[in-house]
Amino acid sequence: MTQMFKMTFVLPDGKAQEVDAPEGLSVLEVAHRNGIDLEGACEGSLACSTCHVIVDDAFFDKLGEASEDEEDMLDLAFGLTHTSRLGCQIVMSAELDGLKVTLPKATRNMMVDRKV
Repeated sequence: MTQMFKMTFVLPDGKAQEVDAPEGLSVLEVAHRNGIDLEGACEGSLACSTCHVIVDDAFFDKLGEASEDEEDMLDLAFGLTHTSRLGCQIVMSAELDGLKVTLPKATRNMMVDRKV
């Protein structure tokens, strides 16, 4: 049975929304399951910065180091802070129970103009 944790999204308008976050799901997946408007244009493949979140200071040091690929994508994010991470790279675990992330006021979607 999957363990369930709590996490809070602080929306761009400042309202906080607490949700259930199953162990093993990324913050991006948790957002989508709960109707939180966190884009994730590349569907978690680490090819954009649209799932950029600002991690609460109390939890930032509990996260593993960002990979070089994640750092490269974060360089493209709007409103970057010292605790910025990509939601697709944060996976819920017991250590992150109670995680709080803030959604930036805007995102940059570099994938919109790409032709397939």
